[in-house]
Amino acid sequence: MKNSIRPIKLVKNLGSKNTIAEKILISAFLIRFIIVILRYNNINMGITKTQIFDKRQNELAQLFKILGHPARIAILQYISKQNACICNDLVEEIGLAQATISQHLKELKSIGLLKGEIEGKSMCYCIDIDNWNELQQNLNSFFNTTKQNCC
Repeated sequence: MKNSIRPIKLVKNLGSKNTIAEKILISAFLIRFIIVILRYNNINMGITKTQIFDKRQNELAQLFKILGHPARIAILQYISKQNACICNDLVEEIGLAQATISQHLKELKSIGLLKGEIEGKSMCYCIDIDNWNELQQNLNSFFNTTKQNCC
């Protein structure tokens, strides 16, 4: 280890005695060193370790993540109470900007809870009843298999 370059020693050498070129080289080395460490951690540690959980656990987690926003719950409640697909009512009803509503609708559509159809210049949404029922079954199964063994 005597001949190896240590980052701590390089940081100490960033004093006023070094030329600008030397400081740039040392800074570039430190940046590369940090990038290598971060890449190593991402490869070996993973960010979320989703691969160690089964498919159902990952699907439920994704579902809870998307349903974990109150605006999305409000959107689903509003749409589920309508007799027909809704097109432009949500901005007034929910009170958020059109772009924000669109993003929430996109997320809800990504997990299959909403169906969207183009009518003229508008996108109209309604509950995908098959996926809605499947969601209900999955949640019932999840909660019904939990044992009540706590004090």
